[in-house]
Amino acid sequence: MNGDREQILARVTEALRAPAPRHYEIPSKPATHTTTAPFREWLPPVGPSLDEQVALFAKQSEVLRTEFRECADAAAAAQHIAALAAEGGWKKLALHAGRLADAVAARLPGSLELLRLESGYATNALESCDAGLTECESLVAQTGSVCVTSRSSGGRALSVLPPHHLVIASRGQFVADLVAAYAQLAEKYVGNYPSFISFISGPSRTGDIERILVLGAHGPKKLTVLLVP
Repeated sequence: MNGDREQILARVTEALRAPAPRHYEIPSKPATHTTTAPFREWLPPVGPSLDEQVALFAKQSEVLRTEFRECADAAAAAQHIAALAAEGGWKKLALHAGRLADAVAARLPGSLELLRLESGYATNALESCDAGLTECESLVAQTGSVCVTSRSSGGRALSVLPPHHLVIASRGQFVADLVAAYAQLAEKYVGNYPSFISFISGPSRTGDIERILVLGAHGPKKLTVLLVP
């Protein structure tokens, strides 16, 4: 034990010789936005055009282990879901009513059972689903996040309970950053906010045990975002 102790203390002493960045301190350069903390400057810049925002979201999705796919239309999105279902042996897909979700559902193969939540459902029925398909409020380019709420995404459980979360969104739902996402929510709901608001940045993850990254530890193991025009 004495040898181990000396070795650990020697490593600590060596590490303390090099100054570490203190990210909690106020940076020397002032923040560019008055409504956010200095942490904003650590995030990647967002281009003004929609194409730049889509490209940045795609890049962030890769880092976050999110599958991001641009689809020509709802039929192409349904075709990709059918391929995922065949690959994973899916039997049942849960979804809620919505313009985009309904357009995709109408084109899914009949072999995939659909559990629609708007007419009520049993908890064990949702638990037995292989995947859940939801719409969203917005896609946040800067962080690669999907904003979902209880009103736009089929309640609280649909985006959390099934092991694979599928999101269908349109290009018009992109926002540059979290500030814009919150502003959009405030304008849309005018103070009457949904009971549930969540920003999903990739599959759930933890590194608590020996710093080994585990995906899906407390939520869906996979996240797929399908973008239609």
